[in-house]
Amino acid sequence: QVQLVESGGGLVQAGGSLRLSCAASGRTFSTYNMGWFRRPPGKEREFVAAITWTGDGTYYADSVKGRFTGSRDNAKNTVYLQMNSLKPEDTAVYYCAARSRTRIAGTLTGVYDYDYWGQGTQVTVSS
Repeated sequence: QVQLVESGGGLVQAGGSLRLSCAASGRTFSTYNMGWFRRPPGKEREFVAAITWTGDGTYYADSVKGRFTGSRDNAKNTVYLQMNSLKPEDTAVYYCAARSRTRIAGTLTGVYDYDYWGQGTQVTVSS
């Protein structure tokens, strides 16, 4: 069982930066691939970024590539999403999610392919 708690959201002007954190409980955090997803207002949840359980693989949605950076610190049971050059269209509730490294079906970018989810943190980017 893994419990996830996001933090770091808030209101920022376009062009600004935020760093989201996701703290995980449990001693097996290092065996989970981690993902970041978001739900823009009125839209479906969508993939943002993923970090492999080893930390040496990262994947990004085209819409955030070059602006967002995912990372993890397994010693602190925490995963991060550094968001730079924020745009109004980045406004959304951001969620972190954990996917067991032993899970075969699905992909790191799949909304339905993760085992645990956090409650989400609101990010609002004003123009």
